Amino acid sequence: MSEAENPFASGESGIVAGVRANVRTRAQDAALDALRVAQLEPWRLRRAARSAPPRRRVLALGIERTDRANLMAPTRTELLRSRHDVEVATIDVGGRGKWANLNLLLADHPAQDRDWLLVVDDDVALPHGFLDDFLFLAERFDLRLAQPAHRRRSHAAWRVTRRRGGSVVRETGFVEIGPISALHSSTFEALLPFPDHLRAGWGLDAHWAALARQLGWRTGVVDATPIRHVMRPIADSYRREEAVAEASAFLAERPHVTPAEAQRTTATHRAW
Repeated sequence: MSEAENPFASGESGIVAGVRANVRTRAQDAALDALRVAQLEPWRLRRAARSAPPRRRVLALGIERTDRANLMAPTRTELLRSRHDVEVATIDVGGRGKWANLNLLLADHPAQDRDWLLVVDDDVALPHGFLDDFLFLAERFDLRLAQPAHRRRSHAAWRVTRRRGGSVVRETGFVEIGPISALHSSTFEALLPFPDHLRAGWGLDAHWAALARQLGWRTGVVDATPIRHVMRPIADSYRREEAVAEASAFLAERPHVTPAEAQRTTATHRAW
């Protein structure tokens, strides 16, 4: 399918499968981890993040597949170890779409008095000290929509979201709707509530990117806090054909970026 016919997908599956792919990506991650350690980046970043005032008010919302093994419990523990004021609220899928579930959570846990809203899937592994480091860098570079980079051994459909060596943050033309998305409070008026008629939500991130461009929001990928998304394949809980049809109808009436625009990195920051 051409970009014109499918203006909301990368054209790549992004699934890391097979022995060779897993060996290769493990080696790539090990090399990038070693580079960070050699430069003392984790310790310098942790010190900077811990000393940066003030504490932020963070609401993290998650959809949980209780019928399957998931990582929401360790995710909750990791988020709550932060120095920030964090509330984590989750809901079972319950036969509803992701965005309807998130709106149900927002009704009980309003975001209006929060500095950041995180949308968190239940199949992602976070690095130790994730939230402090992630928010410090997002704010250091004035990102209004942000996501952590994927490790090389991580299911990720968009190449622009995979971690890159020598970078702590990249400004990009796009951030994904999952597995972790961070929305700054300045975006709430435009983005909340979520369009709850969507189930899979394909194309929503392409629309967000167009809004960010129109409104002058910086968006970006935080390479220094890479996550691992390997527990389930991408799009394993809904039919691809239905997601494509849903996205086509949604974007037909809304501005959106193209896949080529989404893959662009406009600035790379190598230090903070």
